[in-house]
Amino acid sequence: MSTTPSPRPDGRALDALRPVRIETGVLKFAEGSALISLGDTRVLVAASVENRVPPFKKESGEGWLTAEYAMLPRATHTRNQREVSQGKPSGRTAEIQRLIGRSLRAAIDLTALPERTLTLDCDVLQADGGTRTAAVTGAYVAAVLALGRLAMTRDITTWPIRDQIAAVSVGIVGGTPRLDLEYVEDQVAEVDMNVVATAGGSLVEIQGTGEKRSFRREEMDALVDLAFKGIAELAAAQNAVLATTLEEAQQALSKDRRKPAAPKPEKDLWGRP
Repeated sequence: MSTTPSPRPDGRALDALRPVRIETGVLKFAEGSALISLGDTRVLVAASVENRVPPFKKESGEGWLTAEYAMLPRATHTRNQREVSQGKPSGRTAEIQRLIGRSLRAAIDLTALPERTLTLDCDVLQADGGTRTAAVTGAYVAAVLALGRLAMTRDITTWPIRDQIAAVSVGIVGGTPRLDLEYVEDQVAEVDMNVVATAGGSLVEIQGTGEKRSFRREEMDALVDLAFKGIAELAAAQNAVLATTLEEAQQALSKDRRKPAAPKPEKDLWGRP
């Protein structure tokens, strides 16, 4: 066993996630809710279902999924002004909202949600790096909980989830690839990347930037491989908290799929003359 101290601030291995915790049902009124913690980063996600769709989706036979993202004023080291007081979201916020929405739409069959909108509100309670990827991972959990409720109340007849989705940050710091960067690592990273992928190993989105230098193809491949390792672990954490909901939803939907008994011939209904 190596006795070389870890170069990471918290002593983690280079390929290790921060401690992951996902709590569900943390909001009383939302159809689905999850609080995800990755180290000191904490993101609260609420999933809301509305019986309406945007104008561009009307009479399309599909539903819609959208996301919003915000950071509490004191989620960071110094207070940030609420964006509502500025009249519009910042460019960063708008970009992250679109990322979350795109990622979850890749996982969900919108034809199974006709004339309904699923909104995912992601609020950062504390930011210590990786807030957008934590939001994607937590949003999947909240979405499944909301859809599970629809299935159990027979408001949908087909399970909409096509793929399990999670996301994680990776980067090169000090010339070495690292998984799940915390804030102090992110600030000095030479290369920074956010990866969204399915639990089955398919990519959904990659956001990669050479913050301080360009990077080679083999370095990108190494980062993506590292991200897949982290996403597999995040998927396992999602499954651990969703197992009961998924089982109950499938049971409810399977009841709706039972074929009715074939009608009896008329002569059997009335008996012999």
